[in-house]
Amino acid sequence: MRHLVLLFLTASLLAAEPTRLQQNIERITRSVNAQWGIYVKVLETGEEIAINADQQMDTMSTIKIPLMIEAFRQMEAGKFALTDKVVLTEAMKRPGTGVLRSLEPGATITIKDVLTLMTIVSDNTATDIMFDQVGGVQPVNALMTTYGLKATRATAPSSEWFAALRAAPSAADFHREAKHPYGLSSPRDMGVLLEKIFRGQAVSKEASETMLKMLRGQVYSSRLPKYVTGFRVAHKTGDFLPYIGNDVGIFESDKCNLVVCVFTANHFGVGAQLEDAIARIGELIANHYGT
Repeated sequence: MRHLVLLFLTASLLAAEPTRLQQNIERITRSVNAQWGIYVKVLETGEEIAINADQQMDTMSTIKIPLMIEAFRQMEAGKFALTDKVVLTEAMKRPGTGVLRSLEPGATITIKDVLTLMTIVSDNTATDIMFDQVGGVQPVNALMTTYGLKATRATAPSSEWFAALRAAPSAADFHREAKHPYGLSSPRDMGVLLEKIFRGQAVSKEASETMLKMLRGQVYSSRLPKYVTGFRVAHKTGDFLPYIGNDVGIFESDKCNLVVCVFTANHFGVGAQLEDAIARIGELIANHYGT
């Protein structure tokens, strides 16, 4: 009987560990006035932390992950190839993040270049080139349906989002109205996609590895990876600061591998404070599982 009691107490203490981590994460979320959605999964054990993880939220540029996966699916089907070339025109250029909008028309880039820029610097011109390449949002959404991800939907190319933003009275009003999300998903849905990529199940093992390499090349590091030690972070950000700051990724180490997805919305304070709160959450998670 004493042995059973000890086993029960040990199991209870182990079960409490994620709860303490979750409480610490929630304490950080309460320090910043915003809407939060968070999903964490230890890929070796299946252990999860979910805070509003199934709530559908605006993805901003993290929707580029489903677009990337659909692009690789079509390449696997032989519709085009990473080595195919695109000639940049003035009409292709989009505002916001990226480098292609700064290049001279006539520049020639490969599909691999387009996907890489879309991922590592969140290039909006590259994004709309890829939407054109795959046939719009419908194929992306059809693939998400086959994956069983009901919360995840590409809504429109970048050009439509920027047009709606320009027509709004102000950026704050545009966000409050929430009529034109850049994309939609939930933290858990995005976690499922990242897990598929990590396990080699997104399209194929080879395609998954190429996508993972692209995510590892992410340039922006002011959120999840900022304070993380002991893990390599392959991730994708999504921005409409100060209102939205998203970051989703995979923390990789020899000890364990974690999916970490953080979505936010309705933040009207200082954008850098929202980013730092996300960074502190990444630090908590890495310290908890890395020790």
